[in-house]
Amino acid sequence: MTVRWMTLFLDRPADSVGAATDFWERVTGTTRSTYRGEHQQFTTLVPHDGDAHLRVQRIDDGPAGTHLDLHTDDVDGLVSRAADLGATLVRDTPVATVRSPGGYRCCVVRWRGEATPPAPHAGPSGSPSRVDQLCLDIAPHHLDAEIAFWSALLDWPAVTSTLRPEFTSLTRPERMPMRLLLQRLDASDGPTTGHIDLAAGERVEEVVADHLAAGAEVEIHEWIWTVLRDPSGQRYCVTRRDPIAGVVTHLPPPR
Repeated sequence: MTVRWMTLFLDRPADSVGAATDFWERVTGTTRSTYRGEHQQFTTLVPHDGDAHLRVQRIDDGPAGTHLDLHTDDVDGLVSRAADLGATLVRDTPVATVRSPGGYRCCVVRWRGEATPPAPHAGPSGSPSRVDQLCLDIAPHHLDAEIAFWSALLDWPAVTSTLRPEFTSLTRPERMPMRLLLQRLDASDGPTTGHIDLAAGERVEEVVADHLAAGAEVEIHEWIWTVLRDPSGQRYCVTRRDPIAGVVTHLPPPR
């Protein structure tokens, strides 16, 4: 019941799904697949190399956001394991869907042999970046349960930052396209949500400029990350994590 791969879905309402798909296709250097699903509601963003791990889905109700597909060779076993760890079963057909203890939705699907993360994409500036992290935004009273749930479900060790204790990362194995970062919010009582993080290394400013040219807007700028909104209004971050090494490889300038 090992999780072999992850796919991150960008869930967008009908009135913004087209703009979102255009934007993410452009900034990730991917090509959208034909639309699929019972209502032609989702498309895969196919990379030029490696295996796909991003999809965009049109939703008819509920808030915009993200959800995960967990790929495994034992769907029933992983669903049972998630339930034992505190997940709630939402439905079991046509796709097994659960919610984490804090309410984040994920689907459990059959693994089809995906094993090669895409290479970073260089935008118009020539600066490489990669979608390599899902950040879960968690209300304080859900944090401990969420960390315990995801670490046990994925069997990935949890490491809390010594510099920013509100962040706990899960150490992903090789050949996994994304890692999870769990963020304790300052104050919230809502369900766990998630947003995309792109790794851009030392060239954050250039990558952000590429995204602005594609239609994004800057909301917050800090040294280690820039918070933006895509054309559908959803937040995401461009960070100084290196797109190859997957870590921050240099320190902020002295004040």
